[in-house]
Amino acid sequence: MGSETKVQTVDGQPVTDAQIQAWADEAEAGYPVEQLRRRGRPAKGDGPAAVVPVRMDPTLLGALEAVALAQNVTRSEAIRAAVSQYVDAQ
Repeated sequence: MGSETKVQTVDGQPVTDAQIQAWADEAEAGYPVEQLRRRGRPAKGDGPAAVVPVRMDPTLLGALEAVALAQNVTRSEAIRAAVSQYVDAQ
């Protein structure tokens, strides 16, 4: 068995020592914190969102996915809309 070195890649391109140094220099220079905080999904509602795991049987999940697909929304968007309607009706 020979000692093989695995070439690390990013987007299929080999990572060079020069690229690693450039990333290190960028990090050492600092990042604009406000710009970093704006990454990711846009906020929904009045604050940071919580992940709420929900169990569904295959029939209900299939129906949910069919409705979401028909309405051209994500499964999460469909769930949020349904929960909002439920809460508003109380």
